[in-house]
Amino acid sequence: MNLFLKTVTAGLLVLTMTTTVQAEDTLRIGVEGAYKPFSWKEADGTLKGFDVEIASALCAELKRKCELVEQGWDGMIPALLANKFDAIIASMSITEERKKRIDFSAKYYQTPARVVAANSSAIDGTAKGLAGKRLGVQRGTTHQCYAEKAFPDAELVLYATQEEVFQDLLLGRINAQISDSLVANDSFLKTDDGAKYSFKGSDHLDLECYGEGVGIAVRKEDTDLRDKLSAAILAIRENGNYAKINNTYFTVDIYGK
Repeated sequence: MNLFLKTVTAGLLVLTMTTTVQAEDTLRIGVEGAYKPFSWKEADGTLKGFDVEIASALCAELKRKCELVEQGWDGMIPALLANKFDAIIASMSITEERKKRIDFSAKYYQTPARVVAANSSAIDGTAKGLAGKRLGVQRGTTHQCYAEKAFPDAELVLYATQEEVFQDLLLGRINAQISDSLVANDSFLKTDDGAKYSFKGSDHLDLECYGEGVGIAVRKEDTDLRDKLSAAILAIRENGNYAKINNTYFTVDIYGK
């Protein structure tokens, strides 16, 4: 091989190695941006919320640059499988049904679901109380799974986003809704619009639908990334960074038991 070819070959090798390192240094995270207080978008387009800050803390722990990729909930798993991003940090529950297609890190939080209806409503959050009532739920979520199982006689009304569920509850198009209790409390009940509404019935924690908590979704073949993310979750729990983020948004530790 002559000197020119050696130089070109060496240059290509350096370029390839540099490109690989840069690609590995950036971790692309799929987020929803429509699930306050876990993720939402400011007027200027900036993504905020618990999930967003957890993503940033985990990337820092892994010494990798975070690139947030906004994605609608319905297309979240297909986008992961299509390599649009490397992981999902979007309050996605770890369920057996989802494990058929993707894998998960260890959980990073676990909170119950609850039913919300107007204060004046006789709805008590039970299957009997919701029979014949219009129950709003975000489509394709664990809440849809649970509503179909626990409230078979309710009329389910499905929505693309949780924000749309709350809007139609206010407009009287549905009689009640079921969602994550923290989302319902912080994004709806604490607002002026939500003052005439309240939780109905008890907490809902169903292993079949809600799984073992909320984890970070990755492709099945990305076992190394899965394990590193699980270790990073434990690390930010131990070093106090998780608590700092948690306390910014919540008055209790939402990690769960």
